[in-house]
Amino acid sequence: MVTWPLFAEQFYNEKLVTEILRIGVSVGALKWNIFTGSSGLMSEQIGKAVRRVMMGKNAEEMRNRAKEFKEMAKKAVEEGGSSHANLSDLIYELSSYRGLRC
Repeated sequence: MVTWPLFAEQFYNEKLVTEILRIGVSVGALKWNIFTGSSGLMSEQIGKAVRRVMMGKNAEEMRNRAKEFKEMAKKAVEEGGSSHANLSDLIYELSSYRGLRC
């Protein structure tokens, strides 16, 4: 994943993807830019980030980690998975309020 944060929490999301999960590369945006016309980034920076994701020395490692996260997410939403169980619990909880009036 090539990250290009523009504003708000996107900079935190970039840190998660590039430094914690290590499945992406930043284009180098350092400050907020709420669509003022120019992002301040040169096409060379974008090209460099894309090349690092596609062919860089860590590209294969990033792809492998991303595949592992994909499998983890898939298991979480399957029956018996954590997300499936949490959603089922929420539905059960909300349905118990059906007869109540405020």
